[in-house]
Amino acid sequence: MILRTKIILLLLFSVVLCAGVFFSYKIYRKYQAVREEQVILERRRAAWSHLERALQNKIRNFRGTVGLVIEDLNTEWEISFNKDTLIPSASLVKVPLMLACFYAADDGKINLGDEVHIKPSEIVAGSKELGNKASGSAFTVEELFRPMITESDNTAANALINLLGFDASNGYFKRMGLKNTNISRKMLDFSKRREGEENYTTAQDMAYLLEGLYHESILNKDVSKKCMELLGQQKINDRIPKKLPRGTIVAHKTGLEKYVCHDAGIVFTDKGNFLICVLTKHNDKFSRSTKKFISDVTLLTYNYYRDLY
Repeated sequence: MILRTKIILLLLFSVVLCAGVFFSYKIYRKYQAVREEQVILERRRAAWSHLERALQNKIRNFRGTVGLVIEDLNTEWEISFNKDTLIPSASLVKVPLMLACFYAADDGKINLGDEVHIKPSEIVAGSKELGNKASGSAFTVEELFRPMITESDNTAANALINLLGFDASNGYFKRMGLKNTNISRKMLDFSKRREGEENYTTAQDMAYLLEGLYHESILNKDVSKKCMELLGQQKINDRIPKKLPRGTIVAHKTGLEKYVCHDAGIVFTDKGNFLICVLTKHNDKFSRSTKKFISDVTLLTYNYYRDLY
């Protein structure tokens, strides 16, 4: 009887000991995993700080004004410079203009399937597709989005500006959450510019808009997806995508006028996606060095992700 009791106690002790060893090992492994995550995060933080310094140095040597926002869409870490500085928007305004049309359709003010007849006064330079169409040519509202976004067609934009009107467009810009973006003249209406009328935006506003589209929170998921798909079909790729590896997915919109050059978009990588908005005012007549500056800034950021553990 005594022997049996000893054996039972020994077995119980062995079970308790094994359980203790097992749970201690699990706690140790959990601690080790947490510590490894902390080390990786610290390395990423250090690399992100290095990227910020490299970008700061790049901007310091740029001849002109730079508004910049770069955001890691996983961690929400942000690097920014002059992000609230007003800069003429050029063709970047076409992104909120497209969204304003979706808002108007949601309000029942317009129908995306309605036909729009192109007026002679709307046909301007920088219209690769609609510039060759005869005045009076008809397109649905939604059909105008593709040339306006993917080829930055100015005639398509002017037709939509006429359709919505300035007041309604600006009202929708406010509704979608833009704080410093306006539209007060048509594309390439330089006479209005000389009179002091200008379309402005900021790097912060464009970043806010792109982040909302990425997370499918602008108006609704369907609209956000449609807009992202169009941005992903961009045909003007001489800035953000220029120096990235072939096949890198980028959804973006450019802007270009005399002494103004921009690109704003989202770059998708296998180690994380990032948002990048670079808006510039400069004295580079043909914008060659400015386009190179934007592509260099993008490559610096892309290399941060490439080199991650």
